[in-house]
Amino acid sequence: MTDTFKIALAQLNPTMGDVEGNAAKLLAARAEAARQGADLVVPGELVISGYPPEDLVLKPAFQDACEAGTRRVVEATADGGPAVLITTPWREDGKLYNAALLADAGKIQGVRFKVDLPNYGVFDEKRVFTAGPMPGPLVCRGVRLGIPICEDIWTPDVPECLMESGAEILVSPNGSPYESDKQDQRLELAVARAGETSLPLIYVNQVGGQDELVFDGASFAVGADKKVGALLPGFREALAVTTWRRGNNGWSCAEGPRAEKVQGLAAIYHAMVLGLADYVNKNKFPGVLLGLSGGIDSALSAAVAVDALGPDRVLGVRLPSPYSSRHSLDDAAETGRLLGMRVDTVEIEPAMGAFDQMLRRLYNDKPPDITEENIQARIRGVSLMALSNKLGHMVLTTGNKSEMSVGYATLYGDMCGGYSVLKDVYKMTVFALSHWRNENRPEGMLGPKGRAIPERSITKPPSAELKPDQTDQDTLPPYDKLDDILQCLVEHEMSPGEIARRGHEPATVARVQRMLDLAEYKRRQAPPGVKITRRAFGRDRRYPITNAFRPKA
Repeated sequence: MTDTFKIALAQLNPTMGDVEGNAAKLLAARAEAARQGADLVVPGELVISGYPPEDLVLKPAFQDACEAGTRRVVEATADGGPAVLITTPWREDGKLYNAALLADAGKIQGVRFKVDLPNYGVFDEKRVFTAGPMPGPLVCRGVRLGIPICEDIWTPDVPECLMESGAEILVSPNGSPYESDKQDQRLELAVARAGETSLPLIYVNQVGGQDELVFDGASFAVGADKKVGALLPGFREALAVTTWRRGNNGWSCAEGPRAEKVQGLAAIYHAMVLGLADYVNKNKFPGVLLGLSGGIDSALSAAVAVDALGPDRVLGVRLPSPYSSRHSLDDAAETGRLLGMRVDTVEIEPAMGAFDQMLRRLYNDKPPDITEENIQARIRGVSLMALSNKLGHMVLTTGNKSEMSVGYATLYGDMCGGYSVLKDVYKMTVFALSHWRNENRPEGMLGPKGRAIPERSITKPPSAELKPDQTDQDTLPPYDKLDDILQCLVEHEMSPGEIARRGHEPATVARVQRMLDLAEYKRRQAPPGVKITRRAFGRDRRYPITNAFRPKA
């Protein structure tokens, strides 16, 4: 019977569908773990395929590829090095499972299937996987390991079953996306399961961006005494070998890393940077381009892009109209100077005149209105998309969650693009992040130290500048009030009466509610973007476009 066991937590960033590359990444982690004397390597959930695979996993050819990649890793364990817990889609008896296979000595020593398939929020596993039976432990080199997969630890049933059937350590591979404050929630759940079972629990989370989801890593181990024995860094790949020793009261983590937690605004910013970097790089775009208005949204988006990709891969474009102020042009240029990125200028007035001439006869002498404002935004969108087609760079949209909530955006105009880092970020958080980035440059960022966003872009009244002397507050409530109302409506599904009792005018609440409902059709056509909150548009919050329901106070 062994009394010392070394488990490597492999916090990896797989690429969806790159089965060969993901298998190679796992094998590289195993080689490093072998150099550090590990007995077992544990990655996050579905490391062979990437997570979540959605309907891709239903393709028989993809299932074949995942099986081949798994066999490759299994065969590699014949060299006498560490065992590997391989997480992969797996077919058995004509059914497809979200599985973990224990590979050692060149063979599959055991297989366990995910029991609790999540089907809420961003998760939709019941449509693609079969739920597994309640599991027993797998024996790895004399140690009985319980393998609850991700959602299996969010309720007591599976860990309790593993404890009752003789597990000594719970080892949980996870694909848990970032949300504000979710790291604390994961730890609380793990501590609860450890307390209920009197077993230590290892939680290995994947890291990296997958479309709108960002996985933040921050893997950890908690003991049966509910104390944290190891914590890996957030938002980057890491491999750490933890040493476990058997005592009179079972196994405990004798040695493990203790990284500093990434929290608050720092975590949101890291998520935005990682989400954009992986979306651009995994989809093989050479870089991004974005319209620089001189305002805070485009300035923060540019800062995120430069931190994610480096200044040489980011192109800013000023697209002035006759209504663009001199200070906005100067602020856009200053953004480029601070970030070290190239900024070009395309005047849109000739196109405005052309559209007016083309359409004047059909306007029937109607006076200028929002039509002309939207045409300006659409000219900008067409111009940016044309540059994208020619240069190959993806267009980065710059709208924030406050604007997208109430439809303060132009379809086929400023909504044009391939990705948005601010899609799930409210306007007041945009202000806070801008101040934060000017005071901080986290390790791993590719942008400059010091100020990244012009002070005037932060302090001046927000404006679309589509007509003379325009400000956002001509149309919208002040952003501090708007954001509070929207969070009540979107994140908490509160009634108008409940929101009004927080100090808001009932008429304002009703107006915001109506704008939120009417803008659903726009949000359906918006580009993907980084998920930050518990209820991101598109992945979490899906409302009918045709909707006559109007809640009463």
